[in-house]
Amino acid sequence: MVDRASKAARDPRAEALAALYQADLRRDVDPTTRLAGKAKRYAVGVRTHQRDLDRRIAAASERWPLHRMPVVDRAILRLALYELLHESTPTGVVLNEAIELAKRYSTKKSGAFVNGVLSTLAGQVRTES
Repeated sequence: MVDRASKAARDPRAEALAALYQADLRRDVDPTTRLAGKAKRYAVGVRTHQRDLDRRIAAASERWPLHRMPVVDRAILRLALYELLHESTPTGVVLNEAIELAKRYSTKKSGAFVNGVLSTLAGQVRTES
C-alpha cells in the first residue's frame, strides 16, 4: 500500500497545490523555485495568469467571494482553471483530479463546492463534453 505522503510527492498537481497554497499565505517567498517539471509549469502558469483566473472564479462563484474561500479551495480552483484554459488535459480528468484534491486536503464540503464552480467554468471555457 502506498502512503499518502509518497503518492502526493509524485503527483504534480499536489506539488503545485502545496506551492500555490504557500504562495497565497506568504507573498514574500516564491515557492515555485523548488518545483520541477509539470508541477513547476502548473504553479508558474497559475501565478502568471492569476488575475484572469481569479476574475473568472469570482464570477462563477457569486455567493462566495475569493477572500471567503478556504485557501486550499481557492488554490485548487486556480490550478484546475489554469489547466482547463492552458493545457490539453481532458475536461473530465481536470474536474476529477481537482475534486480529489479538495476531498484529500480540504473540508468535507469542498469536493462538492469545487465540483460546482469548476463545472460552471468548464462549460464556459471548453466546448467538449
